[in-house]
Amino acid sequence: MHLPAGSAAAGPYTLQVTPESAGWGHSSLRVLELPAGGSHDLDTGPDEVVVVPLEGGLTVECEGEVLTLAGRSGVFAGPTDFAYLPLGATATLSSRGGGRFALCGARARRRLPVRYGPAADVPVELRGAGRCSRQVNNFATADVFEADAVIACEVITPGGNWSSYPPHKHDETSEMESELEEIYYFEVAAGPQGQPGLAYQRVYGTPERPIDVLAEVRDRDVVLIPHGWHGPSIAAPGHDLYYLNVMAGPGTERAWRIVDDPAHTWIRGTWADEPVDPRLPLHSPAGTEQNGAPRP
Repeated sequence: MHLPAGSAAAGPYTLQVTPESAGWGHSSLRVLELPAGGSHDLDTGPDEVVVVPLEGGLTVECEGEVLTLAGRSGVFAGPTDFAYLPLGATATLSSRGGGRFALCGARARRRLPVRYGPAADVPVELRGAGRCSRQVNNFATADVFEADAVIACEVITPGGNWSSYPPHKHDETSEMESELEEIYYFEVAAGPQGQPGLAYQRVYGTPERPIDVLAEVRDRDVVLIPHGWHGPSIAAPGHDLYYLNVMAGPGTERAWRIVDDPAHTWIRGTWADEPVDPRLPLHSPAGTEQNGAPRP
């Protein structure tokens, strides 16, 4: 369930997680690195794909549309613009300055049009309080952006804080819960002299569906969550933590409903008396053009 950086590289991708490689049915994630002036032809096949710049900008050409993504200087620089590509499409991704780009995918039934998602329209949510404070960039969640199956968001956790807490799950279909496979892709901010950081991710199951993961994650690692309680995601002091969540499941309803582990849900009741961590939200300074990103 823990894929260290580089261990799931394939072809042009520094990371490739498919339903087949993960042993499930719906969610996928690829990370594409392009050199300056580089390009890549993408066939979406049975998946819908959301193209998310992690670092740098790019141009996406698909079905007569030319989408210019300004991108950003890095994942801690604030939300980015993005592109939506439907199933059964061919696209050319090109970057004048080079960069790193996430392709968030899900097996889709419905074919929707190619679309551009502006960074200014991404809702930024501050969740939790105190040492449980984190920032969520809800760029492709079910109530924000229309898609057939894929649900995706970004979470920023300041160094020393706990995120994805209390532990929760979404592996059954009910009024309280939706069945979703989930991919966590991590980036960890380096220290002031470039020292590599670390974080921890916990996943555990129920007696009926056991799973047991306690992973020390490093920059660009991935953790797969087919089922079970997941959390906390713990950022080491001095190292801010980023993770990209990609989810999809078998249900016809595109929804993200979770239930807390009953042993830990009480912690939510303590947040009313605590302020949100003043380090949040993490963004580029006001007025920085395009989140400090280079031109596409």
